[in-house]
Amino acid sequence: MQFIPLYFADKLTIINPRGYVAVVTLWSQQNFVLKKMQEAGIDLSPATSPVAVVGNLYGNGLKHLLRNLLYNPQLSYLLICGRDRSGSQQELVNFFQRGLEDYRHLGVDLKRIIGTNRVLDNSLTPEHFARPPRITCAGDLLTPESLQKLKSFFASLPASDCRPAVTEADRVRVPLPEVQVGYYPSNPRQHTIVAPSMLPAWQELIFRLVRFGHPVQLRKGQRQELQNVKVVVENPAVEDAALLARHGFSLEKFLAYQRELLQADPPGDDTSYTYGHRLRGYFGLDGLEKCIERLRRDPQDRHCYIALWDSARDLATAGGHPCLVSVYFRYYDEKLTLTAVFRTHNALDGWPENFYGLLGIRDYVSQAVGMPGGAITVFSHSISIDLNEYDRARRIAGSKGFAVNLDPNGEFRITVDGEEIVLQHWHGSVMLQEYRARQAEKLQHMLYRDGAVSDINHALYLGRQLGRAEMCIKLGLPFEE
Repeated sequence: MQFIPLYFADKLTIINPRGYVAVVTLWSQQNFVLKKMQEAGIDLSPATSPVAVVGNLYGNGLKHLLRNLLYNPQLSYLLICGRDRSGSQQELVNFFQRGLEDYRHLGVDLKRIIGTNRVLDNSLTPEHFARPPRITCAGDLLTPESLQKLKSFFASLPASDCRPAVTEADRVRVPLPEVQVGYYPSNPRQHTIVAPSMLPAWQELIFRLVRFGHPVQLRKGQRQELQNVKVVVENPAVEDAALLARHGFSLEKFLAYQRELLQADPPGDDTSYTYGHRLRGYFGLDGLEKCIERLRRDPQDRHCYIALWDSARDLATAGGHPCLVSVYFRYYDEKLTLTAVFRTHNALDGWPENFYGLLGIRDYVSQAVGMPGGAITVFSHSISIDLNEYDRARRIAGSKGFAVNLDPNGEFRITVDGEEIVLQHWHGSVMLQEYRARQAEKLQHMLYRDGAVSDINHALYLGRQLGRAEMCIKLGLPFEE
Protein backbone atom coordinates (compact mmCIF):
# COMPACT_ATOMS: atom_id res chain seq x y z
CA MET A 1 0.00 0.00 0.00
CA GLN A 2 1.14 3.51 -0.72
CA PHE A 3 0.83 6.36 1.75
CA ILE A 4 -1.99 8.67 0.69
CA PRO A 5 -2.56 11.75 2.89
CA LEU A 6 -6.11 12.98 3.33
CA TYR A 7 -5.06 16.20 5.06
CA PHE A 8 -2.10 18.60 4.98
CA ALA A 9 -0.44 16.86 2.02
CA ASP A 10 1.45 20.07 1.24
CA LYS A 11 2.93 20.20 4.75
CA LEU A 12 4.20 16.61 4.89
CA THR A 13 7.51 15.20 3.66
CA ILE A 14 6.96 11.87 1.95
CA ILE A 15 10.11 9.68 1.90
CA ASN A 16 9.07 6.20 0.72
CA PRO A 17 5.33 6.00 -0.05
CA ARG A 18 5.48 2.22 0.61
CA GLY A 19 7.14 2.62 4.01
CA TYR A 20 5.53 1.63 7.30
CA VAL A 21 6.97 4.21 9.73
CA ALA A 22 5.56 7.69 10.33
CA VAL A 23 7.89 10.22 11.98
CA VAL A 24 6.19 12.93 14.04
CA THR A 25 8.46 15.92 14.65
CA LEU A 26 6.13 17.86 16.99
CA TRP A 27 7.30 21.52 16.96
CA SER A 28 10.76 20.83 15.48
CA GLN A 29 11.44 21.69 11.87
CA GLN A 30 11.17 18.67 9.59
CA ASN A 31 14.47 19.57 7.91
CA PHE A 32 16.21 19.55 11.29
CA VAL A 33 14.90 16.07 12.11
CA LEU A 34 15.76 14.73 8.64
CA LYS A 35 19.29 16.10 9.00
CA LYS A 36 19.72 14.38 12.37
CA MET A 37 18.43 11.14 10.88
CA GLN A 38 20.90 11.37 8.02
CA GLU A 39 23.75 12.03 10.44
CA ALA A 40 22.65 8.96 12.41
CA GLY A 41 22.87 6.82 9.26
CA ILE A 42 19.13 6.22 8.90
CA ASP A 43 18.05 4.99 5.47
CA LEU A 44 16.03 7.80 3.83
CA SER A 45 16.08 6.42 0.29
CA PRO A 46 12.72 6.77 -1.50
CA ALA A 47 13.04 3.16 -2.65
CA THR A 48 14.15 1.36 0.51
CA SER A 49 13.53 3.53 3.58
CA PRO A 50 11.07 2.21 6.17
CA VAL A 51 9.96 5.83 6.67
CA ALA A 52 6.85 6.70 4.72
CA VAL A 53 6.21 10.24 5.91
CA VAL A 54 7.55 12.96 8.20
CA GLY A 55 5.29 15.67 9.62
CA ASN A 56 4.79 18.12 12.47
CA LEU A 57 2.20 17.97 15.24
CA TYR A 58 1.53 21.33 16.84
CA GLY A 59 -1.65 20.34 18.66
CA ASN A 60 -4.68 21.46 16.68
CA GLY A 61 -3.62 19.15 13.84
CA LEU A 62 -4.09 16.02 15.93
CA LYS A 63 -7.52 15.25 14.44
CA HIS A 64 -6.02 15.46 10.95
CA LEU A 65 -3.03 13.27 11.86
CA LEU A 66 -5.29 10.59 13.32
CA ARG A 67 -7.43 10.51 10.19
CA ASN A 68 -4.33 10.22 8.00
CA LEU A 69 -3.19 7.26 10.13
CA LEU A 70 -6.58 5.59 9.97
CA TYR A 71 -6.62 5.88 6.18
CA ASN A 72 -3.09 4.44 6.00
CA PRO A 73 -3.17 1.34 8.22
CA GLN A 74 0.19 0.18 6.80
CA LEU A 75 1.83 2.76 9.09
CA SER A 76 2.58 0.29 11.86
CA TYR A 77 5.07 2.45 13.77
CA LEU A 78 5.03 6.01 15.02
CA LEU A 79 8.35 7.59 15.94
CA ILE A 80 7.95 10.84 17.89
CA CYS A 81 11.06 13.02 17.93
CA GLY A 82 11.22 16.77 18.32
CA ARG A 83 10.55 19.60 20.72
CA ASP A 84 7.26 19.20 22.59
CA ARG A 85 6.24 22.81 23.26
CA SER A 86 2.49 22.35 23.65
CA GLY A 87 1.98 18.88 25.07
CA SER A 88 1.04 17.43 21.68
CA GLN A 89 3.24 14.36 22.26
CA GLN A 90 1.29 13.39 25.38
CA GLU A 91 -1.99 13.99 23.58
CA LEU A 92 -1.03 11.61 20.77
CA VAL A 93 0.31 8.96 23.15
CA ASN A 94 -2.66 9.20 25.53
CA PHE A 95 -5.17 8.93 22.68
CA PHE A 96 -3.98 5.38 21.99
CA GLN A 97 -2.90 4.35 25.49
CA ARG A 98 -5.56 5.92 27.74
CA GLY A 99 -8.45 6.72 25.43
CA LEU A 100 -11.18 9.37 25.62
CA GLU A 101 -13.64 10.68 28.19
CA ASP A 102 -16.92 12.55 27.78
CA TYR A 103 -16.52 16.33 27.86
CA ARG A 104 -18.93 19.22 27.36
CA HIS A 105 -17.40 22.28 25.72
CA LEU A 106 -19.21 25.47 24.66
CA GLY A 107 -22.53 23.66 24.99
CA VAL A 108 -21.56 20.71 22.76
CA ASP A 109 -20.97 17.11 23.88
CA LEU A 110 -17.45 16.17 22.78
CA LYS A 111 -14.56 13.92 23.84
CA ARG A 112 -11.38 14.78 25.69
CA ILE A 113 -8.15 12.76 25.67
CA ILE A 114 -7.75 11.41 29.19
CA GLY A 115 -4.99 13.09 31.13
CA THR A 116 -4.85 16.11 28.78
CA ASN A 117 -6.87 19.18 27.85
CA ARG A 118 -7.14 18.21 24.20
CA VAL A 119 -10.77 18.17 23.04
CA LEU A 120 -11.83 16.11 20.01
CA ASP A 121 -15.06 15.50 18.18
CA ASN A 122 -17.12 12.36 18.70
CA SER A 123 -16.57 10.87 15.24
CA LEU A 124 -13.14 9.29 15.73
CA THR A 125 -12.10 7.14 18.71
CA PRO A 126 -9.23 4.70 19.46
CA GLU A 127 -11.66 1.87 18.73
CA HIS A 128 -11.58 2.84 15.04
CA PHE A 129 -8.00 1.55 14.86
CA ALA A 130 -8.13 -2.21 14.37
CA ARG A 131 -4.31 -2.30 14.64
CA PRO A 132 -3.07 0.74 16.57
CA PRO A 133 0.45 1.86 15.65
CA ARG A 134 3.33 1.14 18.00
CA ILE A 135 4.62 4.40 19.44
CA THR A 136 8.21 5.24 20.36
CA CYS A 137 9.28 8.59 21.83
CA ALA A 138 12.91 9.40 21.03
CA GLY A 139 13.12 12.93 22.43
CA ASP A 140 14.23 16.22 20.90
CA LEU A 141 17.37 14.85 19.12
CA LEU A 142 19.50 17.47 20.87
CA THR A 143 21.13 15.12 23.38
CA PRO A 144 23.24 11.98 22.96
CA GLU A 145 20.54 10.00 24.78
CA SER A 146 17.88 11.15 22.33
CA LEU A 147 20.04 10.36 19.31
CA GLN A 148 20.75 6.91 20.71
CA LYS A 149 17.00 6.25 21.06
CA LEU A 150 16.62 7.26 17.42
CA LYS A 151 19.27 4.78 16.30
CA SER A 152 17.94 2.01 18.54
CA PHE A 153 14.43 2.43 17.15
CA PHE A 154 15.51 1.89 13.55
CA ALA A 155 17.94 -0.88 14.50
CA SER A 156 15.12 -2.80 16.15
CA LEU A 157 12.75 -2.63 13.19
CA PRO A 158 12.17 -5.97 11.46
CA ALA A 159 13.42 -6.40 7.92
CA SER A 160 9.80 -6.40 6.84
CA ASP A 161 6.66 -5.61 8.76
CA CYS A 162 5.65 -8.74 10.67
CA ARG A 163 2.17 -7.52 11.37
CA PRO A 164 -0.83 -8.87 9.40
CA ALA A 165 -0.92 -7.63 5.83
CA VAL A 166 -3.30 -4.80 5.01
CA THR A 167 -5.09 -4.04 1.77
CA GLU A 168 -6.98 -1.16 0.26
CA ALA A 169 -10.12 -2.54 1.88
CA ASP A 170 -8.61 -1.77 5.29
CA ARG A 171 -8.50 1.95 4.66
CA VAL A 172 -11.01 3.84 6.82
CA ARG A 173 -12.06 7.36 5.98
CA VAL A 174 -13.61 9.39 8.80
CA PRO A 175 -14.44 12.89 7.53
CA LEU A 176 -13.80 15.90 9.68
CA PRO A 177 -17.06 17.00 11.31
CA GLU A 178 -18.70 20.27 10.47
CA VAL A 179 -17.98 22.93 13.05
CA GLN A 180 -20.71 22.83 15.69
CA VAL A 181 -20.93 25.47 18.38
CA GLY A 182 -23.49 25.47 21.16
CA TYR A 183 -22.40 28.94 22.16
CA TYR A 184 -19.45 31.19 21.45
CA PRO A 185 -17.10 32.20 24.26
CA SER A 186 -17.66 35.53 26.02
CA ASN A 187 -18.04 36.88 29.51
CA PRO A 188 -21.71 35.91 30.02
CA ARG A 189 -22.20 38.79 32.47
CA GLN A 190 -20.90 41.72 30.44
CA HIS A 191 -23.36 42.05 27.57
CA THR A 192 -24.70 45.55 27.02
CA ILE A 193 -27.03 46.51 24.19
CA VAL A 194 -27.85 50.06 23.13
CA ALA A 195 -30.52 50.70 20.48
CA PRO A 196 -32.84 53.51 19.44
CA SER A 197 -36.08 51.56 19.88
CA MET A 198 -37.50 48.32 21.25
CA LEU A 199 -37.46 46.07 18.18
CA PRO A 200 -33.78 46.42 17.22
CA ALA A 201 -32.85 46.09 20.90
CA TRP A 202 -34.86 42.86 21.13
CA GLN A 203 -33.37 41.45 17.92
CA GLU A 204 -29.85 42.11 19.21
CA LEU A 205 -30.81 40.55 22.54
CA ILE A 206 -31.94 37.33 20.84
CA PHE A 207 -28.76 37.32 18.73
CA ARG A 208 -26.61 37.58 21.87
CA LEU A 209 -28.48 34.75 23.57
CA VAL A 210 -28.24 32.45 20.56
CA ARG A 211 -24.56 33.17 20.04
CA PHE A 212 -23.28 33.54 23.60
CA GLY A 213 -25.92 32.08 25.96
CA HIS A 214 -24.93 29.12 28.14
CA PRO A 215 -27.16 26.03 28.20
CA VAL A 216 -28.73 25.36 31.60
CA GLN A 217 -31.15 22.76 32.88
CA LEU A 218 -33.99 24.24 34.95
CA ARG A 219 -36.98 22.53 36.48
CA LYS A 220 -38.98 24.11 33.66
CA GLY A 221 -36.68 22.59 31.06
CA GLN A 222 -33.57 23.49 29.08
CA ARG A 223 -32.70 27.12 28.53
CA GLN A 224 -29.98 29.17 26.82
CA GLU A 225 -29.07 31.79 29.42
CA LEU A 226 -27.04 34.96 30.01
CA GLN A 227 -26.65 36.85 33.25
CA ASN A 228 -27.03 40.54 34.10
CA VAL A 229 -27.74 41.70 30.56
CA LYS A 230 -28.21 45.45 30.23
CA VAL A 231 -30.38 46.83 27.43
CA VAL A 232 -30.66 50.58 26.88
CA VAL A 233 -33.36 51.91 24.55
CA GLU A 234 -32.56 55.54 23.93
CA ASN A 235 -35.76 56.77 22.30
CA PRO A 236 -38.54 54.39 23.35
CA ALA A 237 -41.93 55.02 21.81
CA VAL A 238 -44.90 53.06 20.52
CA GLU A 239 -43.89 51.37 17.27
CA ASP A 240 -45.85 50.80 14.10
CA ALA A 241 -48.47 48.07 14.49
CA ALA A 242 -47.64 46.50 11.14
CA LEU A 243 -43.93 46.38 11.98
CA LEU A 244 -44.67 44.70 15.30
CA ALA A 245 -47.02 42.24 13.59
CA ARG A 246 -44.25 41.15 11.21
CA HIS A 247 -42.36 39.97 14.27
CA GLY A 248 -45.39 38.20 15.74
CA PHE A 249 -46.40 40.90 18.23
CA SER A 250 -49.73 42.66 18.67
CA LEU A 251 -49.70 46.37 19.45
CA GLU A 252 -53.23 46.05 20.79
CA LYS A 253 -52.09 43.45 23.34
CA PHE A 254 -49.06 45.54 24.30
CA LEU A 255 -51.26 48.57 24.97
CA ALA A 256 -53.69 46.43 26.98
CA TYR A 257 -50.74 45.19 29.04
CA GLN A 258 -49.70 48.80 29.71
CA ARG A 259 -53.15 49.56 31.10
CA GLU A 260 -53.09 46.39 33.20
CA LEU A 261 -49.74 47.31 34.71
CA LEU A 262 -51.14 50.57 36.04
CA GLN A 263 -54.02 48.90 37.91
CA ALA A 264 -53.57 48.83 41.69
CA ASP A 265 -56.20 46.13 42.32
CA PRO A 266 -54.93 43.17 44.37
CA PRO A 267 -54.78 39.73 42.74
CA GLY A 268 -57.63 37.29 43.13
CA ASP A 269 -55.82 35.14 45.72
CA ASP A 270 -52.89 35.45 48.10
CA THR A 271 -50.54 33.12 46.20
CA SER A 272 -50.07 35.28 43.12
CA TYR A 273 -49.27 38.89 42.31
CA THR A 274 -49.72 41.61 39.75
CA TYR A 275 -47.09 44.22 38.96
CA GLY A 276 -49.68 46.97 39.30
CA HIS A 277 -50.57 45.86 42.83
CA ARG A 278 -46.93 45.53 43.87
CA LEU A 279 -46.22 49.00 42.49
CA ARG A 280 -49.32 50.75 43.82
CA GLY A 281 -50.82 48.96 46.81
CA TYR A 282 -49.05 45.88 48.14
CA PHE A 283 -46.68 47.73 50.50
CA GLY A 284 -49.36 50.10 51.81
CA LEU A 285 -48.70 53.00 49.45
CA ASP A 286 -48.97 53.93 45.80
CA GLY A 287 -45.33 53.93 44.71
CA LEU A 288 -45.99 55.66 41.40
CA GLU A 289 -47.92 58.51 43.03
CA LYS A 290 -45.21 58.92 45.67
CA CYS A 291 -42.56 59.19 42.95
CA ILE A 292 -44.69 61.72 41.07
CA GLU A 293 -45.08 63.75 44.27
CA ARG A 294 -41.33 63.73 44.93
CA LEU A 295 -40.38 64.66 41.35
CA ARG A 296 -42.84 67.56 41.34
CA ARG A 297 -41.27 68.83 44.52
CA ASP A 298 -37.66 68.23 43.40
CA PRO A 299 -36.91 67.17 39.81
CA GLN A 300 -33.43 66.09 40.93
CA ASP A 301 -34.78 63.75 43.60
CA ARG A 302 -32.85 60.47 43.64
CA HIS A 303 -35.18 58.55 45.96
CA CYS A 304 -37.73 57.55 43.30
CA TYR A 305 -37.05 53.84 43.62
CA ILE A 306 -39.80 51.25 43.93
CA ALA A 307 -39.05 47.70 45.04
CA LEU A 308 -41.54 45.01 44.07
CA TRP A 309 -39.80 42.09 45.80
CA ASP A 310 -40.99 41.15 49.29
CA SER A 311 -38.23 39.00 50.78
CA ALA A 312 -40.34 37.88 53.75
CA ARG A 313 -42.97 36.41 51.43
CA ASP A 314 -41.20 35.71 48.17
CA LEU A 315 -38.30 33.75 49.64
CA ALA A 316 -40.63 31.63 51.75
CA THR A 317 -43.38 30.66 49.30
CA ALA A 318 -43.34 28.21 46.43
CA GLY A 319 -44.96 30.39 43.77
CA GLY A 320 -46.19 33.83 42.82
CA HIS A 321 -42.81 35.55 42.69
CA PRO A 322 -42.54 38.77 40.65
CA CYS A 323 -39.96 38.82 37.87
CA LEU A 324 -39.88 42.63 37.82
CA VAL A 325 -38.20 43.49 41.12
CA SER A 326 -37.49 47.24 40.96
CA VAL A 327 -38.21 50.45 39.05
CA TYR A 328 -36.19 53.65 39.33
CA PHE A 329 -37.03 57.11 37.94
CA ARG A 330 -34.39 59.79 37.36
CA TYR A 331 -34.59 63.18 35.65
CA TYR A 332 -31.39 63.20 33.60
CA ASP A 333 -30.29 65.43 30.71
CA GLU A 334 -33.71 67.13 30.85
CA LYS A 335 -35.63 63.87 30.37
CA LEU A 336 -37.26 61.38 32.70
CA THR A 337 -35.42 58.08 32.45
CA LEU A 338 -36.57 54.75 33.82
CA THR A 339 -34.37 51.85 34.95
CA ALA A 340 -35.95 48.47 35.67
CA VAL A 341 -34.47 45.29 37.10
CA PHE A 342 -35.88 41.85 36.34
CA ARG A 343 -35.01 38.79 38.36
CA THR A 344 -35.74 36.45 35.45
CA HIS A 345 -36.79 37.09 31.89
CA ASN A 346 -38.17 35.13 28.96
CA ALA A 347 -36.39 36.86 26.09
CA LEU A 348 -38.49 35.77 23.14
CA ASP A 349 -41.96 36.83 24.28
CA GLY A 350 -41.72 38.21 27.82
CA TRP A 351 -39.08 40.85 27.20
CA PRO A 352 -40.95 42.84 24.48
CA GLU A 353 -44.22 42.75 26.43
CA ASN A 354 -42.49 43.80 29.64
CA PHE A 355 -40.73 46.60 27.80
CA TYR A 356 -44.03 48.01 26.59
CA GLY A 357 -45.30 47.78 30.16
CA LEU A 358 -42.32 49.85 31.32
CA LEU A 359 -42.95 52.32 28.50
CA GLY A 360 -46.51 52.77 29.80
CA ILE A 361 -45.21 53.36 33.35
CA ARG A 362 -42.64 55.88 32.16
CA ASP A 363 -45.23 57.77 30.11
CA TYR A 364 -47.68 57.80 33.03
CA VAL A 365 -45.13 59.38 35.37
CA SER A 366 -43.55 61.71 32.80
CA GLN A 367 -46.93 63.15 31.81
CA ALA A 368 -47.91 63.60 35.45
CA VAL A 369 -44.74 65.58 36.25
CA GLY A 370 -44.50 67.42 32.93
CA MET A 371 -41.14 65.95 31.92
CA PRO A 372 -40.36 64.55 28.46
CA GLY A 373 -39.76 60.83 28.46
CA GLY A 374 -36.18 59.62 28.15
CA ALA A 375 -34.30 56.36 27.87
CA ILE A 376 -35.44 53.07 29.40
CA THR A 377 -32.78 50.73 30.74
CA VAL A 378 -33.58 47.09 31.52
CA PHE A 379 -31.32 44.85 33.62
CA SER A 380 -32.09 41.13 33.49
CA HIS A 381 -30.31 39.04 36.13
CA SER A 382 -31.25 35.81 34.37
CA ILE A 383 -32.48 36.03 30.80
CA SER A 384 -32.99 32.99 28.65
CA ILE A 385 -34.51 31.28 25.62
CA ASP A 386 -36.54 28.10 25.94
CA LEU A 387 -34.79 25.51 23.75
CA ASN A 388 -38.19 24.34 22.53
CA GLU A 389 -38.32 27.72 20.75
CA TYR A 390 -34.70 27.64 19.62
CA ASP A 391 -35.48 27.37 15.90
CA ARG A 392 -37.49 30.56 16.12
CA ALA A 393 -34.71 32.26 18.07
CA ARG A 394 -32.15 31.25 15.45
CA ARG A 395 -34.30 32.71 12.68
CA ILE A 396 -34.52 36.01 14.55
CA ALA A 397 -30.79 36.00 15.25
CA GLY A 398 -30.06 35.15 11.61
CA SER A 399 -32.01 38.18 10.41
CA LYS A 400 -29.53 40.54 12.04
CA GLY A 401 -27.87 42.80 9.50
CA PHE A 402 -25.01 45.27 9.58
CA ALA A 403 -25.64 48.86 10.60
CA VAL A 404 -23.31 51.74 11.32
CA ASN A 405 -24.04 53.43 14.63
CA LEU A 406 -22.53 56.77 15.54
CA ASP A 407 -20.17 56.49 18.48
CA PRO A 408 -21.64 58.51 21.38
CA ASN A 409 -18.05 59.28 22.47
CA GLY A 410 -17.54 61.41 19.37
CA GLU A 411 -15.70 61.29 16.07
CA PHE A 412 -12.09 61.69 14.94
CA ARG A 413 -10.28 63.60 12.22
CA ILE A 414 -6.93 62.28 11.06
CA THR A 415 -4.24 64.34 9.35
CA VAL A 416 -0.46 64.11 8.93
CA ASP A 417 1.91 66.84 10.11
CA GLY A 418 5.46 66.12 8.96
CA GLU A 419 6.50 62.87 10.65
CA GLU A 420 3.54 62.79 13.03
CA ILE A 421 0.00 61.49 12.83
CA VAL A 422 -2.44 64.06 14.21
CA LEU A 423 -5.70 62.70 15.64
CA GLN A 424 -8.36 65.21 16.72
CA HIS A 425 -11.25 64.06 18.91
CA TRP A 426 -14.47 66.00 18.16
CA HIS A 427 -17.97 65.97 19.60
CA GLY A 428 -20.27 67.95 17.36
CA SER A 429 -18.56 71.27 16.68
CA VAL A 430 -16.27 71.08 19.72
CA MET A 431 -12.74 69.64 19.58
CA LEU A 432 -12.17 67.75 22.83
CA GLN A 433 -8.53 66.73 22.47
CA GLU A 434 -5.65 66.39 20.04
CA TYR A 435 -3.35 63.38 19.98
CA ARG A 436 0.03 63.23 18.21
CA ALA A 437 2.42 60.34 17.62
CA ARG A 438 4.71 58.90 14.97
CA GLN A 439 3.21 55.43 15.27
CA ALA A 440 -0.41 54.27 15.04
CA GLU A 441 0.21 51.90 17.95
CA LYS A 442 1.02 54.82 20.27
CA LEU A 443 -2.27 56.48 19.36
CA GLN A 444 -4.09 53.21 19.95
CA HIS A 445 -2.73 53.12 23.50
CA MET A 446 -3.72 56.75 24.13
CA LEU A 447 -7.28 56.20 22.91
CA TYR A 448 -7.67 53.09 25.04
CA ARG A 449 -6.27 54.88 28.10
CA ASP A 450 -8.74 57.74 27.71
CA GLY A 451 -11.74 55.54 26.88
CA ALA A 452 -12.18 57.72 23.82
CA VAL A 453 -13.88 55.05 21.65
CA SER A 454 -16.93 53.05 22.73
CA ASP A 455 -18.07 51.39 19.48
CA ILE A 456 -16.09 48.40 18.20
CA ASN A 457 -16.90 49.15 14.56
CA HIS A 458 -15.62 52.69 15.06
CA ALA A 459 -12.46 51.35 16.72
CA LEU A 460 -11.76 48.97 13.80
CA TYR A 461 -12.27 51.79 11.31
CA LEU A 462 -9.89 54.05 13.23
CA GLY A 463 -7.28 51.29 13.31
CA ARG A 464 -7.42 50.96 9.53
CA GLN A 465 -7.10 54.69 8.97
CA LEU A 466 -4.28 55.16 11.47
CA GLY A 467 -2.40 52.28 9.84
CA ARG A 468 -2.81 53.96 6.45
CA ALA A 469 -1.56 57.27 7.83
CA GLU A 470 1.55 55.63 9.29
CA MET A 471 2.29 53.87 6.01
CA CYS A 472 1.89 57.12 4.05
CA ILE A 473 4.46 58.79 6.33
CA LYS A 474 6.94 55.93 5.82
CA LEU A 475 6.50 55.97 2.03
CA GLY A 476 6.37 59.77 1.71
CA LEU A 477 2.89 59.70 0.22
CA PRO A 478 0.04 62.17 0.83
CA PHE A 479 -2.65 60.99 3.23
CA GLU A 480 -6.33 61.57 2.71
CA GLU A 481 -8.86 60.16 5.16
